[in-house]
Amino acid sequence: MWPVEPPGSPYAFNLEAAEPEEDLVGLGGALDPGTLLQAYREGLFPMGVGDDGGKPLGWWSPDPRGVLLPGGLRATRSLRKSMRHFEIRIDTAFEEVVAACADPERHGAWITDEIAAAYGRLHELGWAHSVEAWQGEHLVGGLYGVGIGGLFAGESMFHRSSDASKAALVGLVEHMQLQEAHGWLIDVQWQTPHLESLGVIQVSRGDYLKVLARVRTGPHRWVSTRTRHTHPDDS
Repeated sequence: MWPVEPPGSPYAFNLEAAEPEEDLVGLGGALDPGTLLQAYREGLFPMGVGDDGGKPLGWWSPDPRGVLLPGGLRATRSLRKSMRHFEIRIDTAFEEVVAACADPERHGAWITDEIAAAYGRLHELGWAHSVEAWQGEHLVGGLYGVGIGGLFAGESMFHRSSDASKAALVGLVEHMQLQEAHGWLIDVQWQTPHLESLGVIQVSRGDYLKVLARVRTGPHRWVSTRTRHTHPDDS
């Protein structure tokens, strides 16, 4: 489906006053679809600052920002071989992926029921998407985030089988590459050692916003949903 543009946001997002290396740039507001999309288009994302992601609601624009750029993915030979054990599907189990990412038993859990519901509404409108790793009919890993033009803003990922979340990331990159000529950006918020090993780099907020402005108006990459594909054996 083509994404449906919701009513606009009553809030204004402005990063001009944000201090360098200051990640938390706002508090309060709401999680309606129009506000969420406006935030992503301006380089922000929501996450509660209370315990386990609870209120108050925070708006974040990390400086530096963790990103994966075209040509940047590092997929080892062993990971490429592992890919043959997974079937990559897109948007076939969005709610299940969010629920797995929100598991309160996970270290650093932050996805509240309110956050999950808000992204569920974005998914219904065609803006939020899941990339899933399956083994047979078992969902064993995946990620979800928001797609706007050539931007995919990743929110969270999980795995129940070795390399499953990595396989989902490879699947995401392959999907983004379908319109390589128009440029793309995968935003992972913060670089971690794990993500760095997969090719995620850090860029300043200013550089992030420049790339974002270029790719967010690109062609929509998620028109065909509920698709699946297997990965060739790279033995």
